[in-house]
Amino acid sequence: MVDDEQFSYYDSKIKRVIPKTEWIEKSVEQQYWDQQTQDLRGVQQIFKANIGIAMQHFNQTQGDHTFQNMLGCEWDDDTGTTEGFNSHGFDGEDFLVFDMKNTRWISPSPHGSITTQKWNNNQAGLEHLKSSLIQICVERLKKFVSYRRSTLERAVAPEVSLLQKDPSSPVVCHVTGFFPRGIMVTWQRKGEDLYDDVALGETVPNEDGTFQTTSRLTVKDWQTEDYTCNVQHMSLENDIVKRVIEQEIRRNQDIKCK
Repeated sequence: MVDDEQFSYYDSKIKRVIPKTEWIEKSVEQQYWDQQTQDLRGVQQIFKANIGIAMQHFNQTQGDHTFQNMLGCEWDDDTGTTEGFNSHGFDGEDFLVFDMKNTRWISPSPHGSITTQKWNNNQAGLEHLKSSLIQICVERLKKFVSYRRSTLERAVAPEVSLLQKDPSSPVVCHVTGFFPRGIMVTWQRKGEDLYDDVALGETVPNEDGTFQTTSRLTVKDWQTEDYTCNVQHMSLENDIVKRVIEQEIRRNQDIKCK
């Protein structure tokens, strides 16, 4: 992920790394994906071993368990400051945390003491990890940001639809396919902004790197009063205005399966 945007993905079923954004797919050669796939297949085996070790430390012999590793780096392009982080978790709780300042592993859990002692005895490994986080990782981050910059400068207009499960349900204003993320979705009644009976949904990413959001209007008089969903976005010269009328609303029975 770069700035909370997922740009690549791997799992143990597909066993390969795939691009999740247009900007990374266009910016790197196939060799990058081949190398990432090879690396993560190795990491997959390490995870399999680590979850078994963690279960032993926590005196677990069976059941479903989760082992997690979160590592990365941060770069402030205004000040030039950088930071790195690496932590391991078991069943949702911190298990091992890398202390960048003191170049050592610490464990918030007493079950991690054996591992921290072992890893902290490997000074060369500690130094290599630290340099990887604050040098190699930051170099990659800067490169990815430059790749993404051209994509970030684009502006993609949203598509707006009015949806409703049935005539008595709330009317949903569905806005999708827009970029960048910032957008304003409001409701009006007879040209006046409406705040009551309105619920704005979360803005979430689409598979192609664009975004979508929803806003719900809960009123019973939409067939007799003048309601509109209004969308403002930097890609638009004029706001998109959708009148809440029968002809504009799509319902479950209107959507045909292909």
